[in-house]
Amino acid sequence: MLSDVNETTAPHGSPPTLHRPPRIHRAWFVAVVTFVTIIGAAAFASLPGLLIEPLHEEFDWSRGTIGFAVSVNLALYGLTAPFAAALMDRFGIRRVVAVALSVIALGSGLTVFMTTSWQLVLYWGILVGLGSGSLALAFAATVTNRWFVRRRGLVTGILTAAGASGQLVFLPLLSWLVEHHGWRPAAITVALSALAVVPFVWLLLRDHPADLGIAAYGAEGFTPKPDPVPGAARRALKVLFRAARTGPFWLLAGTFAICGASTNGLVKTHFVPAAHDHGMPVTAAASLLAVIGVFDVVGTIASGWFTDRFEARRLLAVYYALRGISLLFLPMLLAPSVHPPMLFFIVFYGLDWVATVPPTIALCREHYGEDSAIVFGWVLASHQVGAAAVAFAGGVARDVFGSYDVVWYASGALCAAAALMALVIRRRPLAPLPAMSPVSLVKGAPDPVA
Repeated sequence: MLSDVNETTAPHGSPPTLHRPPRIHRAWFVAVVTFVTIIGAAAFASLPGLLIEPLHEEFDWSRGTIGFAVSVNLALYGLTAPFAAALMDRFGIRRVVAVALSVIALGSGLTVFMTTSWQLVLYWGILVGLGSGSLALAFAATVTNRWFVRRRGLVTGILTAAGASGQLVFLPLLSWLVEHHGWRPAAITVALSALAVVPFVWLLLRDHPADLGIAAYGAEGFTPKPDPVPGAARRALKVLFRAARTGPFWLLAGTFAICGASTNGLVKTHFVPAAHDHGMPVTAAASLLAVIGVFDVVGTIASGWFTDRFEARRLLAVYYALRGISLLFLPMLLAPSVHPPMLFFIVFYGLDWVATVPPTIALCREHYGEDSAIVFGWVLASHQVGAAAVAFAGGVARDVFGSYDVVWYASGALCAAAALMALVIRRRPLAPLPAMSPVSLVKGAPDPVA
């Protein structure tokens, strides 16, 4: 991981001055800070599935009502992402991430005082949804595209796996708190975890390699930092309108919507209550989700490695097909205790959990160039809209049919459709979208993400 180029910018716009390269490029330290930030923020994503039964018992709210609050959270998580990516261009990564973590802490902390369902929608759905959306995968894509030219697929896989690592850390703890001390201490734990990461971000995270006078990892030359881009919301919408005129955008958005429906919306939200319906203790079901997180780390990093070497659309087709098969078998595996076939499902499904992210980001970069982070933010929005729809529909299905079986089968069928959609994505890249602002590039250096 030696630096290929290390330069500093001389004053008054004179050419950069070469210095001896450091043994380890600073981009890897930025990646570590980003990884820890995503882990610290992952506590909020671990809690919704653990809240459904306690809130149903304490407030007598229907599972559909609770599912609606979760769906608002998931939808805002996605819809905020493209605007957050544009805000990072305007105000810097560090400021946006610090504010987002503070909003998550505020929303989660306020839930302990709620007495009506609209407050759950406001605190957990809106506030935590807005904060978490700013720390969505578009954050990881922005960091990766600014700081890395080589090893982008691998780093994307590692940063994507951070969410699963956070799930691994927090799920057992939060499930134990919910079972032995109630849901309120768990909500406070989420708030404190988000706050604890803020100083770490503020002191150590940097916005761009040019801030330190160096080139991105693997770049052939030094790239000056682009000027702040005004009109973040307007830029995000312009990029959406331009991307929406292309076929690959709709195929990527459709496949990623199914990805969200079959992961965050279904398994992360409803696996614990579904397992509990079959007599499995909450802590055991939550521990299985944590184990999914273990294998998710392995699968996502491996997917990043594969993405650097194989065609992304074929990888997506394989991932969605395998996920669909696993979900079709799940209703037959749920039981009061953990048994070998269930463990096999956990391992198999875990390896595929978010393995779709590195090839999806790679396809966005291939087709949309320097606007790829914002385009991926909109693709991620579709992911979360799909997740939100199934989070709500799953709760309603449980209220109406008395089980989740119909939702498992429907999600398996949707994954099969996503596999076919991935294969239809054009191999030949489209021309990159026109930049919203001029960006200076060194001859021979790759396009940075605006």
